[in-house]
Amino acid sequence: MKIEKSMENKIRIIALDLDGTTLRKDSSLSPGNRAAIEKAIAKGVIVCVSTGRAFSAVPEDLLKIKGLRYVISSNGAHITDLATGQYIYSSFVDPEAVDRAIEIARKNDLTLEAFYHDKAYIDEDLFKDIRDKGCQYRNREYVMKTREPLSDILGFMKEHRDSIENINFFFPTVEEREKWQPVIESIPNSTVLSSLPNNVEVGGKNTNKSMALKFLMEGLGLEYSHLMCAGDAPNDIPMIRDAGIGVAMGNAWDQVKEAADYITDTNVNDGVARAIEKFVL
Repeated sequence: MKIEKSMENKIRIIALDLDGTTLRKDSSLSPGNRAAIEKAIAKGVIVCVSTGRAFSAVPEDLLKIKGLRYVISSNGAHITDLATGQYIYSSFVDPEAVDRAIEIARKNDLTLEAFYHDKAYIDEDLFKDIRDKGCQYRNREYVMKTREPLSDILGFMKEHRDSIENINFFFPTVEEREKWQPVIESIPNSTVLSSLPNNVEVGGKNTNKSMALKFLMEGLGLEYSHLMCAGDAPNDIPMIRDAGIGVAMGNAWDQVKEAADYITDTNVNDGVARAIEKFVL
């Protein structure tokens, strides 16, 4: 879509994905991206983190940016107001969908993670495999730091079936993910997306980043036309598609680029900063 020049002056809120977008490969925030975010906030623009990560996995140096107010976590399951530390919005996976995910995992010996109370819990076998062998698609140190391994993660999910925020199935190869994705997509009353080439994520029926942003913007008296967002993976497509200006990273999946209004540079070349400078500053 061609972006009209007049649209560039309407942006009043920015939503930023983290991994593959705002953060570099080592999960750090570059000086260039930090400076652009701080300049946008100083101009009066609201900057909102919008991530698939659990809140506990959001980098501390990002949370400490003065004026950063909101964090959408777990792919839209929660919005946290940083001024109060409280949730202002929550959307959980339907308990019956949790039961079905457990059934699929148990019957087929699949490994997964579950997000609960803004923490990420991981199947102990999957944790040990990443610890010992590493992972092609995820930073090993990030997993070791942000995941809590459980010997009976399926029992844990069953016990907390009313408050599960997100379920992530992980596969050793992309081919395995493609094989199992249709089975996982059959889970009723759920939203099924991916944020990595080898994972399939299960959220609530109306849980995604765009729906969380809609709730936030309505409370702030804003509309999608006021929103610029940036992302790299399929779980970012709903907000990229709905935003006034949807930005795909240069390293984004092809389908994300197709959904976007604009393609910026990569996450290692300050693509977020370049987009903020172009459309906001």
